[in-house]
Amino acid sequence: MERGIFYVASHPASPEREAEFNTWYEKVHMPEVCALPGFVSARRYAPLKAGDPYVALYEIEGADLDAVVNGMFEFAAGGGFTLSDSVRANPAPEMRTLRFSASHGE
Repeated sequence: MERGIFYVASHPASPEREAEFNTWYEKVHMPEVCALPGFVSARRYAPLKAGDPYVALYEIEGADLDAVVNGMFEFAAGGGFTLSDSVRANPAPEMRTLRFSASHGE
């Protein structure tokens, strides 16, 4: 079984909608993603500088990490997620899948 993270960097649609963006992301989106097979947990990080992205790190596990992430994209394509227009769509959020390599400390 492989372990890794699914990395997502995203922005609110506008500064005025930042609170709405954060509420949706943390109360709706993260729980929906973590309910999917292979998604173990999620952590979210806020930017220190205005204009930098928020970053969500989803811990994932499975025999094939690409299959775990593809399952999420299939779920999304089928209308499975509760979407919000408080997320900036252009440019789209940056997403990457990374395989666990090493650790040090906790």
